[in-house]
Amino acid sequence: MTLDKQSKIYVAGHRGLVGSAIWNNLKARGYNNLVGRSHSELDLTDQNAVKDFFDTEKPDAVVLAAAFVGGIMANSLYRADFIMQNMKMQCNVISNAYSHGVKKLLFLGSTCIYPKNAPQPMKEDALLTSPLEYTNEEYAIAKIAGLKMCESYNLQYGTNYIAVMPTNLYGPNDNFHLENSHVMPAMMRKIYLAKLIHDANWKAIENDMNKRPVNPNEKLKAIIGEGNVDGSNSHERILKTLEFYGIYDNKVVLWGTGQPLREFLWSEDMADASVHVLLNVDFKDIIGIEKYSSVFYGAKADGAVDRNNSEGRGGAIPALGEIRNCHINVGTGKELTIRKLSELVVKAVGFEGTVEFDSSKPDGTMRKLIDVSKLHSLGWTHKVEIDEGVRKLFEWYKQSLQ
Repeated sequence: MTLDKQSKIYVAGHRGLVGSAIWNNLKARGYNNLVGRSHSELDLTDQNAVKDFFDTEKPDAVVLAAAFVGGIMANSLYRADFIMQNMKMQCNVISNAYSHGVKKLLFLGSTCIYPKNAPQPMKEDALLTSPLEYTNEEYAIAKIAGLKMCESYNLQYGTNYIAVMPTNLYGPNDNFHLENSHVMPAMMRKIYLAKLIHDANWKAIENDMNKRPVNPNEKLKAIIGEGNVDGSNSHERILKTLEFYGIYDNKVVLWGTGQPLREFLWSEDMADASVHVLLNVDFKDIIGIEKYSSVFYGAKADGAVDRNNSEGRGGAIPALGEIRNCHINVGTGKELTIRKLSELVVKAVGFEGTVEFDSSKPDGTMRKLIDVSKLHSLGWTHKVEIDEGVRKLFEWYKQSLQ
């Protein structure tokens, strides 16, 4: 199914890490009929608001890049939020996409969907074969539900909803908040702030805290009291806050042992892969059934296809057998340890202090390398390697503070 340049494409989460990169990638390809709404303009957890949006805009295609995300600490503190917020958003957007006749939908998940002890590298068919990693179980379950929604709508209704599962992402517009950001931006900001403390560069520290103030959790409130922490606070209150997150004068303490292996993908590469799939890959290409339309949709006597009648279709069609794991892994197929990543960040920042690892804190999954052979077979491979990407991210971060 082809989307022409005039197709209206709704990018949910268009200001986020991946959504903004997808938006820019589509623009660069000449797709200018794009629709986006910020969270303040459209709360995707509000069922009525989402329906009203689809009633008004009537998009031809949807990219569901919006999500409630965070690292190990956030996943541990806000378990209910991680499953409920993501489930609400997914259900509202996917159900309205179907009821409003959206031609193509791209759902973005995460490789945390795979079992904690899945064989490495993880193929798509490792899904649901053994228990998940406990620290991000709620987020993973929500994303599994999302990809299963796409798969099930395709099987029951003959829709064309594709789910892509990116590895750890980083890049422009990343989240650098100290509590709920992912490993690389959190590590980068901590190391940068430790350098600034050692340099006694309070103007830069205050600027950094003003750009991304800290909303203290209950544990931090017990130390510093009520109220957000920004550049207007006393130096003592700022330092106590930074120490709470393992940031000291010329020293940073990171969670875990530093031994877990992680794969990282530059967000603009992820966007390029996503748009490639959106424009060039259909559900039939993934499941490998040449006569998908006639088998799935059930051609009428005149040869036309009735997409609104699900009779005769579904996952139990004998001719199709069991269809599952139709999602697509998106990554580099390469990995490095968290300790090695910290060394790349130290080099990019120009940090001359020490980085320590607190082994009393959880590591999370020890290895999360994905198999990207399906993606490669569909015509896409990554371009940005990790050492170049870390340098590019730090340059972007510094520019964001100006």
